[in-house]
Amino acid sequence: MTSTKFNVDARRVLATAVSGFVASCVLASGIAAAEEWGTIKGRFLYGGDAPTPAEIKADKDVEVCGKHKLLQEELVVGADKGVANVVVFVRDKDVKVHPDAAAEAKATKVVLDNKGCVFSPHVLVVHTGQPLIIKNSDTVGHNSNVATIKNPPSNSLIPAGGESSIPFANEEAIPAQVTCNIHPWMKAWVVVRPNPYATVSAADGSFEIKNVPAGEVELQLWHEKAGYIGEISVGGKSEKIAKGRRKVKVEAAGTNLGEMVLAPSIFQK
Repeated sequence: MTSTKFNVDARRVLATAVSGFVASCVLASGIAAAEEWGTIKGRFLYGGDAPTPAEIKADKDVEVCGKHKLLQEELVVGADKGVANVVVFVRDKDVKVHPDAAAEAKATKVVLDNKGCVFSPHVLVVHTGQPLIIKNSDTVGHNSNVATIKNPPSNSLIPAGGESSIPFANEEAIPAQVTCNIHPWMKAWVVVRPNPYATVSAADGSFEIKNVPAGEVELQLWHEKAGYIGEISVGGKSEKIAKGRRKVKVEAAGTNLGEMVLAPSIFQK
C-alpha cells in the first residue's frame, strides 16, 4: 500500500515538473518570437579616382616571396571605387545578441593565414571566446606578432605548414596590429569584439551585419589609413561623425545605409 502511494506521488511530481518545463519553453519561445531583429548593410565608396597601390619589393626569402606580386594594402580601392577593409561594429555594450548570431560565432573558425608572403585576410574580426588560428601556408617560416593590449600579446614563430592558436578573453579597445619580424612588409589587423555584431567591408566596399536587435544602435567605423572615420557623404550630403560613431535605427525588415562616400582627404593621415 505504501509502495503504491509512493509511485502515485512520484508520478504526480514528475507530471508537475514536466508541465512546468513545457510552460517555461512556451513562454521563452513566445518572448523570442516577440523580439525583432534586422540586418544592417551598406557600401563604402572612394570619393575620387581609385589610387594605384604601390608595389613592394621583397628583400627577405626572395626565392619564395619574390615570386609574388606584393602590393601595399593600407588602402585598397577597387575599379568600381569600393573601399575594402573598413571595419563596422555595433558599439553598444549591452546590446542583445540573437541566439543564431551567438551560435554562428561560436561555431566559426577564425583563421589568419600567412600566404604568398602576406597576411590573409588583411583585416579580420574575432569574437571574445573564439580562438584565432594563425596558420602558415607558405614554404618559409613566418613570425606573427599580435600587439594586443587587454589580452596577453603573442609573438610566435610559425614554421612552413604549421599553425598556432591564440585565445582572446577580453575585447580590445582598438584594432591590434599583426606584423612579421622576418618579413617587415607584412601587416594585418585583428579586431576583437565582445559580440558578433562586427564585420569588414568586402572588395567591392559592401558589408552586412545580420540579426541585430531592432531599434537604435550605435555603429563605429574604422579604417587602417583613416583611423576612426570622421566624415561620410550620403546622397551628396556630407555628414560629420565624431570618432566614427554613427547612430542608426535597425528595422526588422532590414536597414540599408546605402552608399557612403569617403573623401580622399580622410586617408591622408
